[in-house]
Amino acid sequence: MPEKITKEQRSNNMRAIKSQSMLENAITKALWRRGFRFRKNAKMFGKPDISIKKYKIVIFIDSCFWHCCPIHGNMPKSNQEYWTKKLARNVSRDQEVNQYYQDNGWKVMRIWEHEFKQDFDAAVDSLAEFIISNSVLKEKHPESLSED
Repeated sequence: MPEKITKEQRSNNMRAIKSQSMLENAITKALWRRGFRFRKNAKMFGKPDISIKKYKIVIFIDSCFWHCCPIHGNMPKSNQEYWTKKLARNVSRDQEVNQYYQDNGWKVMRIWEHEFKQDFDAAVDSLAEFIISNSVLKEKHPESLSED
């Protein structure tokens, strides 16, 4: 039998879920092994998954469902009015967050979770290239930017 809880209780339950996914942990471990230093889920506007304040870099790893991936995002069959509003608000919030950081001189990268599921190493490479090309690390590691 379904659990009967109020909207407020459900909201509080969902708000309390803050753990990273296994995918996010694997991504941050891979970047850390490559020598990148960053903050995970820093208390910054929009809660970026990865941030490097020194170089004004923020990275968001977007879930295909919650951020309406054009390839894999799908609308639930039940309660469509709620989900349409909820997911549309997520997309508009993503745009607001991007604009906020760009207006303040930050470099923003958004990458879909499915990119890591398709080719994990290539997706991590693209994150590494983004970090290097937008920081002074490019002076120390110019070979990482060479096109082979």
